[in-house]
Amino acid sequence: MLVSTKGRYALRTMVDLAVHGDGEPVKIKDIANRQGISGKYLEQIISILSRAGYVRSIHGNQGGYYLSKPASEYTVGMILRVTEGSLAPVDCLSGGENPCTRQMDCVTLRLWRELDEAISSVVDRYTLEDLVQWRRNMKDNYMI
Repeated sequence: MLVSTKGRYALRTMVDLAVHGDGEPVKIKDIANRQGISGKYLEQIISILSRAGYVRSIHGNQGGYYLSKPASEYTVGMILRVTEGSLAPVDCLSGGENPCTRQMDCVTLRLWRELDEAISSVVDRYTLEDLVQWRRNMKDNYMI
């Protein structure tokens, strides 16, 4: 599994909104500047997050985006799946029913299932709030 820039940037965007939101809408240009992401690309990512109901917008001069729910209610897996689709390591595990005609004879299927479960157990264990806290801890430990 390779997480694309879309998935990585979506996660960074959600963390940025959690950190800088404080109940106020955050402008795309501010997120783009802080995160080093193209404004046009960020608009595409925000659109995906908005359609999924993860972020909401306020229009107008004082408008911007904010999280729809508290950061503790989003897992990393939720955010990655909405931008990446399936996180399965192989196509035959990406849907509900395994369509592979070789599955009864596939010696590697067990390996792929275990890898899929391992990936899910990590990305579904951590919340957006965990990442915000990790960021705060990094800032607190910074020394000159």
